[in-house]
Amino acid sequence: MTRVRVTAPRSVNAGSATAGSATALPGGRQPADAREAAEESDAGQVFVRSLIRSQLRLGVVVAAGFLLILAAFPLMLGIVPGLADSTLAGLPFDWVLLGAGIYPVIGLSAWLYIRTAARNEARYRDLLGDK
Repeated sequence: MTRVRVTAPRSVNAGSATAGSATALPGGRQPADAREAAEESDAGQVFVRSLIRSQLRLGVVVAAGFLLILAAFPLMLGIVPGLADSTLAGLPFDWVLLGAGIYPVIGLSAWLYIRTAARNEARYRDLLGDK
């Protein structure tokens, strides 16, 4: 049995900005949209590299911030005398701190990452002129 790849034909809308200015790609094919055409230009490649760098920087910053906060929990338990031995509603305080304190931090980190990543991508689309 042989595999068959079914694809839709690539077409450029007559009313789009790229209809008259589409440049041929290697192999004689035409770019599918403005994003692909922008990635083929020198400026487009700079924009893509900038987006990749900003998303990588964002991921590193969020991960580092999360790890610092996570490392602060055992430090706080070790520095504050008697905190590790205390209980809250019959449960050890360190368990309550990790159980109820870390999940809001995870949620906040995820929310900040998603919001900032979407903003980075929106800036990239604005640079390309996509609406």
